[in-house]
Amino acid sequence: MSTHAYIKLVPQSKQKAITLEEVKQFLHYYQDITNKTGKQLDWGYKEAAFPYQIIEASERKEQWLYLKGDGSRYRTIIIGVGQEQTTNEETGETSEQSFIQITLPHGATHGDKGKANEFCKFLAKKLEGELHLFNGRVMYYYKR
Repeated sequence: MSTHAYIKLVPQSKQKAITLEEVKQFLHYYQDITNKTGKQLDWGYKEAAFPYQIIEASERKEQWLYLKGDGSRYRTIIIGVGQEQTTNEETGETSEQSFIQITLPHGATHGDKGKANEFCKFLAKKLEGELHLFNGRVMYYYKR
């Protein structure tokens, strides 16, 4: 059974909407900064920090990124973006809320879950969003 984590962009977030291309740019930025850390440490940290290939796929209207691992410790992480209708409980107004969904499909390893949690925290911190983890807990990265 697959499990999901969500990064929701709330009104206090740095941006109100996100595209798949922007998520891809954040992942490339993550690879870049881990590569620089590896150079400072004189160690191949880039391969250990991001052991995936980014594969872009689109089926019908839904778009997602497929992170393909090396096959042993890391297999698969799926990242998608979307929007949902939310209702303000106090005023009753509805609005659109963008989110990033990170999915661990059936067959994902413990390594995939650890890396997915790491990527979730990185993205939530950069976007100042609300992170709903795989275990149901919520972490708030925006100013309250």
